[in-house]
Amino acid sequence: MQKPFYQLHHPREVIRQFTPNWFTVTMGTGVVALILPEFPFAHELLLRIATLLWQINTVLFSVFSILYLLRWLIYPHEARQIFSHSSMALFLGTIPMGLATVLNGFLKFGLPLYGDVAVQIAQVLWYTDVVLAVAIGIIVPFCMFNHQQHELQTMTAMWLLPIVACEVAATSGGLLVAHLPAGQEAVGILFAGYVLWGMSVLPAFAVLTILMLRLALHKLPGKELAISGWLALGPIGTGALALLVLGAQAPQVLAFIQMQQLGVFFQNAGIVASFILLGFGIWWFAIAVLTTLKHAVNELPFNLGWWGLTFPLGVFTLAVLNLGHQLKLEFIVDTGLGFAAILMLLWVMVMAKTVRGMYQGHLFFSPCLKSLLEREQKGL
Repeated sequence: MQKPFYQLHHPREVIRQFTPNWFTVTMGTGVVALILPEFPFAHELLLRIATLLWQINTVLFSVFSILYLLRWLIYPHEARQIFSHSSMALFLGTIPMGLATVLNGFLKFGLPLYGDVAVQIAQVLWYTDVVLAVAIGIIVPFCMFNHQQHELQTMTAMWLLPIVACEVAATSGGLLVAHLPAGQEAVGILFAGYVLWGMSVLPAFAVLTILMLRLALHKLPGKELAISGWLALGPIGTGALALLVLGAQAPQVLAFIQMQQLGVFFQNAGIVASFILLGFGIWWFAIAVLTTLKHAVNELPFNLGWWGLTFPLGVFTLAVLNLGHQLKLEFIVDTGLGFAAILMLLWVMVMAKTVRGMYQGHLFFSPCLKSLLEREQKGL
């Protein structure tokens, strides 16, 4: 085991070993903050706690961004190795998804705190998020196709990470449009949201299809990757949520260009499609739970991949809650609150293990750096 955090031989070691999978912490924490006020009791208290949690999450994202930027500035050769690493490169997708929770928080919590400037900040962050999501969603898969080494039997749901970021940005676009005046920008963001949805959900379903084949041929992944199955909920839940959020804004936004009926179609189609997607999500949720329980017979080793228990379930929960609110059906809302309660318990558990792992120091570990050092030792 490495030395405890406070005994690392040099503070720079944190920077040198910093990897993008740390942004999964901001993804999980951010989605918990967004869901917390949805509980129907102690609303004012929960809102204050959620606001504080979002602010803490924003600080975390800023710190992580600085650390990763410093790694590229101080250790550029080592940082570039991520593009050739078959698993760590996938976590680049967590950066725009973590940013999305921050900008969504500005829209949900920022207005009472900062006024209209919160919307302006969210606009800037959304455009930044889209650029990052599109770039990572294209570059990382191309690196997988071009020079990384992958095999069907070693495939996991982590393949989804660089792809899903675009549909998360699509959801944020729908939330942003609700705070913008009707106009060309709102129409553009709405249509861009559907394009981003297509860039993400369709490739993600291709990955899910291959993943089902891999599971049938090569059985369940090892206990170190047991939690990865929960990631399948991500594109399914976010895909449903994006259609619901974009569809809810479509009628009034498209009325600006005299296409309100198309907007009504988008809204109704989003509701129908979300039922189908959520049904698929329930199936994957059951598979993920069974996989975890099978491996939980023996103690599961903790790693940052455990944050896969939070964000995918979180966006799935938000989709269920949004659907229930749009249809005004209490039993759907209650189902969403049930998922939310499970999410809160999982977040507390994973955060506690993460804080402990940070103190012990073993979470500061860069697999791509280890691979580079091994190649250099072999003279490759």
